[in-house]
Amino acid sequence: MAPASEEAYSARRPLSLRLALRHPRILRHVPAITLLVMLGPTAAGVVGTLLPAFGYLPALGGYAVSLEPWRALFATPGLGSSVRLSVSAGFVTTFLSLALVALIVAASQGTRMFALVQRALSPLLSVPHAAAAFGLAFLIAPSGWIARALSPWATGWETPPDVVILNDPAGLAMMAGLIVKEVPFLLLMTMAALGQIDARRSRQVALSLGYGPVVGWLKGVFPRVYPQIRLPVYAVLAYSMSVVDVAIILAPTTPPPLAVLLVRWLNDPDLALRFQASAGAVLQLLLVAGAIGIWRLGEIVVARLGRRWIEGGSRGRRDRAARGLAGLLAGACFLSVALGLVGLVVWSFAGLWSYPDTLPDNWTLRTWMRQADSLLAPVITTVTVGVAATGIALLLGLGCLENEVRFGQRPTTKSLWLLYLPLITPQIGFLFGLQTFLTAIDVDRSWGAVVLAHLVFVLPYVFLALADPYRTWDRRYAITAQCLGAGPDRVFWTVRLPMLLIPVLTAAAIGFAVSVGQYLPTLLIGAGRFATVTTEAVALASGGDRRVIGVYALLQMALPFLGFALAVGLPALLFRRRKGMTHAP
Repeated sequence: MAPASEEAYSARRPLSLRLALRHPRILRHVPAITLLVMLGPTAAGVVGTLLPAFGYLPALGGYAVSLEPWRALFATPGLGSSVRLSVSAGFVTTFLSLALVALIVAASQGTRMFALVQRALSPLLSVPHAAAAFGLAFLIAPSGWIARALSPWATGWETPPDVVILNDPAGLAMMAGLIVKEVPFLLLMTMAALGQIDARRSRQVALSLGYGPVVGWLKGVFPRVYPQIRLPVYAVLAYSMSVVDVAIILAPTTPPPLAVLLVRWLNDPDLALRFQASAGAVLQLLLVAGAIGIWRLGEIVVARLGRRWIEGGSRGRRDRAARGLAGLLAGACFLSVALGLVGLVVWSFAGLWSYPDTLPDNWTLRTWMRQADSLLAPVITTVTVGVAATGIALLLGLGCLENEVRFGQRPTTKSLWLLYLPLITPQIGFLFGLQTFLTAIDVDRSWGAVVLAHLVFVLPYVFLALADPYRTWDRRYAITAQCLGAGPDRVFWTVRLPMLLIPVLTAAAIGFAVSVGQYLPTLLIGAGRFATVTTEAVALASGGDRRVIGVYALLQMALPFLGFALAVGLPALLFRRRKGMTHAP
């Protein structure tokens, strides 16, 4: 049988990507389209936030520039406490997360523990922030699992202790909830960076010179790793300062962090508060920009001090305690998330559960049956929006990377900054402005607008997950196929894409998990018309029914986990007769 022609083969592929691949001019414009999709809504949102912050919003009667929104903002009682809470949460969360990641990797690289940490990353990353926050709340609350487990053996409590753990004034519970989720993210970014600097050889050289594993890694590897993960660290700083869903669940409420306060104003029936909220959103932007600037100055100071420490020559051979601490902290991060999620499962099926019993007196499906009718619509919205945003992100990401391969273009440091810009910009800082812009062009409160808002955040993660496998793929396979007469399109569809199926599906699973976890874009851009499992779960945070919260939080966790399960199982099914294709290249 004669081989199929290039035209016949390509005709069976998706139209959008097929057109881009077959027409070089279209393919050359894919990076520009991708940047427009990411940065266009961000820029429009920032402009749409700045104008009302200075009194100009004709739709609400603001026709003249004024400083009145800022006067009203600064006259708000408790504003200083909200700002301090947001700033302290950002710096503490980022510093402790980075320190934990450095210690864990320094102590475990090249050991069995490192392999265990790598295996645990995907399950941890698949858990949305809100689900992890609910799980942690069920674990550490005065009536939570820890207090219940200690009561018969250590404390003898018959009633929950009268201590403030959740929603504490210092925001410690919120910081803990953020740390257990940001550590896996920074671990993933660090492990990706290790392959770019040949960290294993550097570590071996340090060990051969008599350095202990931890000190040798910190002196010989970390100074070269940190520049690779600087932008992810900035993203963690910005997110921790402006997070809303985790703050609603774990942070203090009087006063709340600044971002939560702004959301309250945006949802207030008094529309005049929109001007004040816009000024607050600009303040949030300025706080994040200032925090990143301070962090950058701290990097310079630490680099100088670190250079002196490195030149001091201390070997740090006695680091067994540090290695033990690293294992303990890594286990604590994993167990806090795992036990919290188990707690969600238990509460969702719990019948009568009196304090201080460790487990419920009986189990029941009553909560699930009672919520069954109201679950369907949020699940459908979550899945359809997530699949649409992830699919578009995959098309654009693959188009950009294929453009690099065919035309020899490589991204610069500036383009990497552009990629991270939506992640570094606080969501509350531009989503209200984006909502105003979409209202002006009459496309707000639509399903497509919600997908676009999700795409702004999904696309960077999908591209980052795809980039390294795509760029490091062995191009000798493509050369061999071309020598056998295959054109560029056929090389892409029959060689490169099948061999990269696992990374592509993994990127899709990450993108879908990011979409499932989006709270503020769904709430503001959808104007409350599109309920997802995340918006419903966070809305229940102020209630006291842990069983219903457990149902929604468990669904919020299960949907991303299903995506990762498909990313692992589908290649194993498709390539069950080709063992070498069931592993990522």
